[in-house]
Amino acid sequence: MLDCVIRGGTVVDGTGAPGVAADVGIRDGRVVAVGRITEGARRSVDAAGRVVAPGFIDVHTHYDAQIMWDPTLSPSSLHGVTTVLGGNCGFTIAPVDPSSADYVMRMLACVEGMPIASLQAALQFRWRSFGEWLSNIDGRVALNAGFLVGHSTIRRLVMGEDWRQAATGEQIDAMARHVEESVRAGALGFSSSWGEAHGDHLGGPVPSRFAEHDELVRLAGVLRDFPGTMLEFIPGITPRFRDSAVEVMADMSVAAGRPLNWNIISVGTGIDRDALEARLSSSDLAAKRGGRVVALALPVTQPVWINLTMIGFNLLPGWGEVMSLPPEQQLRAISDPATRAKMARGLAGREHRHVFQFGNMVVEHVEHADLKPLAGRKLADIAAERGCTPLEVFLDTLATDHLRSSFKTGGDIGDDPDSWRLRAKIWDDPRAIVGASDAGAHVDSIATFSYFTDLVGPSVRERKLLSLESAVRKLTDQPARFYGLKGRGRIAPGWCADIMVFDPATIDSDKVEVRNDMPGGQPRLFAGAIGIDRVLVNGVEVVTRGAATGALPGTVLRSGRDTGDDS
Repeated sequence: MLDCVIRGGTVVDGTGAPGVAADVGIRDGRVVAVGRITEGARRSVDAAGRVVAPGFIDVHTHYDAQIMWDPTLSPSSLHGVTTVLGGNCGFTIAPVDPSSADYVMRMLACVEGMPIASLQAALQFRWRSFGEWLSNIDGRVALNAGFLVGHSTIRRLVMGEDWRQAATGEQIDAMARHVEESVRAGALGFSSSWGEAHGDHLGGPVPSRFAEHDELVRLAGVLRDFPGTMLEFIPGITPRFRDSAVEVMADMSVAAGRPLNWNIISVGTGIDRDALEARLSSSDLAAKRGGRVVALALPVTQPVWINLTMIGFNLLPGWGEVMSLPPEQQLRAISDPATRAKMARGLAGREHRHVFQFGNMVVEHVEHADLKPLAGRKLADIAAERGCTPLEVFLDTLATDHLRSSFKTGGDIGDDPDSWRLRAKIWDDPRAIVGASDAGAHVDSIATFSYFTDLVGPSVRERKLLSLESAVRKLTDQPARFYGLKGRGRIAPGWCADIMVFDPATIDSDKVEVRNDMPGGQPRLFAGAIGIDRVLVNGVEVVTRGAATGALPGTVLRSGRDTGDDS
């Protein structure tokens, strides 16, 4: 007797092979048969007219904190995601001790755009080691979830208040021990960052940005003895990317004997194709040395909801110091004429950047009743009526709304045929894989958590950039094999029954909205999915017609046990 049979659908198995009409039989959390199934089952799912595919795998999330209060990992689960990988960019909530935990929490809030009130309400730091933290989430999650261990978190733990300098040999050895202990406990690998936008709540660079080449290579080398592990790195966008970051990524991969993925390569209007090729060519140096370096390619446009916490503002003179203040002090600062003048000067020479064009921004969301008439209007138009600048409208609105307002950039960057064709070309480049949702982070400014439903929906259906089978493969088997996930990413006998059932004619993301449903009533951007009937994790339904079922069948993925080099 089968536990479940999914009948009458078109099975797109994740390998890129053409879809076939078949039933899928499930027992004990695994697929046991694909084809015409006559065996009885305790439950039957009618998939006529639907596609039955592996659940999507999201390799770049920041669900480390959200998993503590939201076991469904929404909205990713609603979009067909069955496996998430976190601990990216060097930011994790373990290992910690009493002297580092508060810094880690506040750093995470600042650099990854998470409300500090939510983190304070939800993170009690009942753990110290990485293994203790994983044990805290075992059995409490709807999806499969695995995590890298983060460099900045470890560096702050080891170096204390002295992280703003090069580490000594002894300190690097101590960091290496923490990496090894974390991987032995189940961490899927090691992550770090040299990204310029990665600044902490104190207004300076995060700890990993002070690491030198040898420190990064030494810590990466710990992974050599652990099959099925991975490296992740943020190289930054300055000339450092073109020289020292390319070198360090290659050397990290070679030292570890493991693949490294870097974040992010994206396409916008008027993008310099030579610059894109130069960034992709960072893989070539690693290949020559015997390593493997791969870019994460964002497969959608990236509209940005703007507010005072948006990453990137911290790079502007006069802005970072305001962003690092507690909310009440931020309110006083943005109302102060002298501070405003300093912030205006910080924009000088940067007005060409899309996210800094305040005049083109639109008021997207306000909560104060007096501000409701501004919703949907351009800041330039409001400024003309008031006889002030768009920046002043931005700051006035935030001050009146107690920082709860959000604004949206004018138009989607790169939403034109040439840009879409260039994206599709990158998706097929062996030096890139589709990724970079950042789900769980920047919760009030980006909504790229829904790229899965866009890729298998509009990019297949309307834009006709790739076949459905190819789109499914890029979101399932390809990332699973890259990360060494055992038995996941395909629909085949013996493989884990991580499965989604969807309507190829309608699958898409729903409209993005603001929900005040984080701990402490804090806001986040949210969008459900259209056209997804069911999502199963390890054979158990976790989503039925757009709603979480409450089931928690997810596995906390551990390196070695759930991953391997021969997956």
